[in-house]
Amino acid sequence: MIARAKSVVAFTGAGISTESGVPDFRSPGSPWLKNRPIDFQDFVASEEARREAWRRKFAMDDIYAGAKPSAGHRALARLVAEGKSPGVITQNIDGLHQAAGIPDENVIELHGNGTYAACLSCGLRHELADVRREFESTGRAPVCTACGGMVKSATISFGQAMPELAMERARELTLGCDLFLAIGSSLVVYPAAGFPVLAKRKGARLVIVNREPTELDGMADLVIAGEIGEVLGPLAATH
Repeated sequence: MIARAKSVVAFTGAGISTESGVPDFRSPGSPWLKNRPIDFQDFVASEEARREAWRRKFAMDDIYAGAKPSAGHRALARLVAEGKSPGVITQNIDGLHQAAGIPDENVIELHGNGTYAACLSCGLRHELADVRREFESTGRAPVCTACGGMVKSATISFGQAMPELAMERARELTLGCDLFLAIGSSLVVYPAAGFPVLAKRKGARLVIVNREPTELDGMADLVIAGEIGEVLGPLAATH
């Protein structure tokens, strides 16, 4: 299917990164259950909530600080590099697609990026090392050095609006592809999970690669239940 396709778009979820050591959100015993992201409205309303949000953020960062791109990440990077794929749509916030070599402009991050922070008022980027240094030295939630606004991890939190530009770009890629690969996603989080459905309705072939069954398996042209690195790894060497 990949060999015959003119435009391959991948949609990735947590499963592609669990093989890199990044814990997923829903598995029993996941450290996310102890360090749940703070709801956006609580973050904005309370200094105490902001402090707790940053404490949890850094606790999670420490857990997967050494994560490196998996064979799956590298395979998708190869498809992009060779012009077979215009980009990857991802629900992940770990930056591993970029670390695998995909340019920022070819990674559409529906849930933001957890590898840096941004001011909620002026949008200025803040590096996490600087934010952490300030947080640990003062015990206070960091504020923007430019405007004094609240600084937050550049992720999309629960209760925060989905990024309009990313959603529109994801839609454009989905409508333009003839092969859509849903990889490592439970396909239950909407509106993101609507993209495989959109691709299929517009005539693209749909392939789902996931260890567990998904609700969309019945509409897929091919379902592969297995480890993502084992399934996609050969693509890195042959395409």
